[in-house]
Amino acid sequence: MRLQQGTGVAVIVAAKDAAATIERAVASALAQPEAVEVIVVDDGSGDGTAELARRLDDGSGRLKVVSQPQAGPAAARNFGLSLSRAPWVCPLDADDFLKPRRLERLIAQSDGWDIVADDLLVVSEGAEDAAPRPLIGEQLQLPFTLDFRTFVDANISRRGLARREFGFLKPLMRRAFLDEAALSYDPRLRLGEDFILYATALAKGARFKVVDACGYVSVQRPGSLSHNHTVDDLRHLRRASERLAGLAELKPQEAAAARRHCRHIDAKIAFREVLEAKQAGGVLGALAAVAVRAASAPYILRQSLAGGGGA
Repeated sequence: MRLQQGTGVAVIVAAKDAAATIERAVASALAQPEAVEVIVVDDGSGDGTAELARRLDDGSGRLKVVSQPQAGPAAARNFGLSLSRAPWVCPLDADDFLKPRRLERLIAQSDGWDIVADDLLVVSEGAEDAAPRPLIGEQLQLPFTLDFRTFVDANISRRGLARREFGFLKPLMRRAFLDEAALSYDPRLRLGEDFILYATALAKGARFKVVDACGYVSVQRPGSLSHNHTVDDLRHLRRASERLAGLAELKPQEAAAARRHCRHIDAKIAFREVLEAKQAGGVLGALAAVAVRAASAPYILRQSLAGGGGA
């Protein structure tokens, strides 16, 4: 396949102890003719992840596997970005994989846009061949243009409404825009790094389009890093959200949406702190912790009734 100038994609794979899935992820990226670079950044793995990835080298010169001391997924992706040169970049989680022609279909819809994301196809680990469910397609009609306020509000829990989790999307991003806006992942984050990057891009004027699923398969694993974040991870995200709310480019209504997100993270932190208090002091300890976090009490109650141990 002969690619048009300006359509090549760098697929960035940040991997930490991903021996069980890295070969599937890398093979699916190399199977995309538009992937002119597939860059795997091994983030301090101890299970041979890098060696397994190197086995997938097809002799095309597109695959690059590098290792760094563990620094987190955001820092790993930044390292990968610094090594790439393609006009488009696209993250791929080491747990996930791409169906054939996914990049071709996205590129066909990219003209005039800075960020183009397709709906995720969600499957459970061990049932990857089962019929996937769309992340957002059952709730919203696609395609649509995503703006800052809609993006941020969709990532806030509300009673009776499903979160749309636009921060989970894995889009094509135009390198020229990222460079012009001096954008990269916040290396301090181990949670919400995608959300903060996309939101900041929107604040700085990115044209963001969301289209029907093109073939990104998101494999839900109970042991994945995104399901094992700590209170400190949430606190780092809270500070990043506060910085987001302070961006000079935001209109008043947009800044208000970012502050709502700050309060949402506050409630998540409070819930985790109540769980810790319960472990240390039983029910009485938990009740005392709730009493000093009255503003977050409705969220804490909903999470407790739902059996939520996470955020």
